[in-house]
Amino acid sequence: MIFTSFFKALSQIGDPRFRKVLWRGIGLTLLLLAGITALLVWGVGWMVGDSVTLPLLGEVQWVDNVISWAFVALMFVMSVFLMVPVASAFVSMFLDEVAEAVEDRHYPNLPKVAGVPLRDGIIDGLSAMSVLVVANILALLLTLVFPMAGLPVFYAVNGFLLGREYFTVAAMRRLGRAGATQMRKKHGLTIWMAGVLMALPLTVPILNLVVPILGAATFTHLFHRIQARAAR
Repeated sequence: MIFTSFFKALSQIGDPRFRKVLWRGIGLTLLLLAGITALLVWGVGWMVGDSVTLPLLGEVQWVDNVISWAFVALMFVMSVFLMVPVASAFVSMFLDEVAEAVEDRHYPNLPKVAGVPLRDGIIDGLSAMSVLVVANILALLLTLVFPMAGLPVFYAVNGFLLGREYFTVAAMRRLGRAGATQMRKKHGLTIWMAGVLMALPLTVPILNLVVPILGAATFTHLFHRIQARAAR
């Protein structure tokens, strides 16, 4: 059931609506990082001023430029590490659109639903990213104490968290938040195993940007398969 859902989602990865969500997340990330960089450069210019007096050198005009370029270089390096988690957070805000695209193609007979409000999507996306960051910091600390546990802990923790997030996105469209939570608890092991499958590409650069979209699509299929099995 898990692999069937995954390969169905993978077959739809070129869907224009999937790409729209992905590029929107990447675009918002680039805008955010560029905005932070510009704000830092402006702040340095405001604090340092056009010139500064240094011991032995006297008044110099280029200190603010040096510091500004240093901050630009620092943000460029940090962006390498921040790109994936920040982009994932932005993409997670629009996962309801991914679930809708899956249902339109594979479950066209289902009644239309209003979907998750943008405000709730933003809150859920930020909340999920916060939990992921904290959990991975704890996993890293555990890895430092028990080095052999590194990758298993990483996949287990992220599998649990990703499964919880993506299944909730899929189920909440049809059952509401309370119903989604109840169903998630009932089928926790299956959801966790599917989440581990989603966590595997997290260690692959570039591919990890697609994980939120692939996860939302996979768990939409998984939700409908679980629901159909329960009905039988």
